[in-house]
Amino acid sequence: MTGAPRVVVLDHGSGNVRSAVRALEAAGADVELTVQTTAALEADGLVVPGVGAFAATIEQIRAVDGPRIIERRLAGGLPVLGICVGLQVMFDRGTEHGVSSTGLGQWPGEITRLQAEVVPHMGWNTVQTADGSRLFEGIEDERFYFVHSYGARTWELEDHPTLVPPQVSWSVHGGDRFIAAVENGPLTATQFHPEKSGAAGTRLLRNWLATLPVRPAPGRTP
Repeated sequence: MTGAPRVVVLDHGSGNVRSAVRALEAAGADVELTVQTTAALEADGLVVPGVGAFAATIEQIRAVDGPRIIERRLAGGLPVLGICVGLQVMFDRGTEHGVSSTGLGQWPGEITRLQAEVVPHMGWNTVQTADGSRLFEGIEDERFYFVHSYGARTWELEDHPTLVPPQVSWSVHGGDRFIAAVENGPLTATQFHPEKSGAAGTRLLRNWLATLPVRPAPGRTP
């Protein structure tokens, strides 16, 4: 019998780590909140939360050796889920108040301020889900909870002829279109907060957990 998937939430100081832990546990995961490298590398899934400013979040992630942990996991095909600013830092850079900060560079592009009359974008919104999305399976028409002033307003990664193309889902606020979620091999991320999105958010997290290649815990046999 396969046990619950083991998930580490990277404890880099983000304000939404506790709520992320509770939501993942409700979705059926065995969750550990830690910055311990071995645990983060050996877990079935790693969650990178983030709230607030791009520059502050990327510095917090760097302070706990997060870039190396994330890169090593992705190089080995091991799943990573970014949430809110955890999605934004996966891009090349973010510009806030005229100041540009370097991100993790997993995807090309820049995080910029939403071009809408009312900012921040705060509250429930629908998502234009990518065709065949596993993340949104069964919840394609649900609403999810957003709180942000900046976003990825373009998708610049070119498709590779030998790789499965990423699935990019979008939302619109005040007429401005931005990326709501990306499913790109082992790297998945959402701009909205699944941990604040009620039953739909729990289902989305269950969908992500279902994609994890559950491995025997260290020191245990299958």
